[in-house]
Amino acid sequence: MTSTVLKDRSARWPAATPFAAAGAACTVAGGLLAAATALAPSQLASWAVAYLVLVGGVAQVALGVGQALLSPRPQDRRLLVAVELAGWNAGNGAVLAGTLLGANWLADAGGLALAAALALLIVATRSASPQRAWALHLYRALAALVLVSIPTGLIIAALRPH
Repeated sequence: MTSTVLKDRSARWPAATPFAAAGAACTVAGGLLAAATALAPSQLASWAVAYLVLVGGVAQVALGVGQALLSPRPQDRRLLVAVELAGWNAGNGAVLAGTLLGANWLADAGGLALAAALALLIVATRSASPQRAWALHLYRALAALVLVSIPTGLIIAALRPH
């Protein structure tokens, strides 16, 4: 029994690793940005740090690892994982660039990419095992929080003075 559980977990890590690596990179980038702007902080720099750490880092790791643990056969979804990862990170890049440059259209396009990637992440867990119901509820709550925050953040960004 134990060897089956360990084998199952080790088969899931390849699906989680890209999200964990990209999320860790975003978290480190947020820390470096915080250090670089510490002497002359600005509202946009503080926002970018928080965005990199929370959305690019924490949310990405939680959603990617959650999907790997909850999907019935994550090892069979390499192309899907690649599309989700590309969409999530391209969306984050567009939201960051659009917000920092005052290009609302770019931030909005990034928001759409994030929403599409999030939809794929949610759909990939729809056949999760009933034995993992609490984890699935937690995963879906995080996904709902992120989904609600996308248009909220884009509206706030569009309304801020440039």
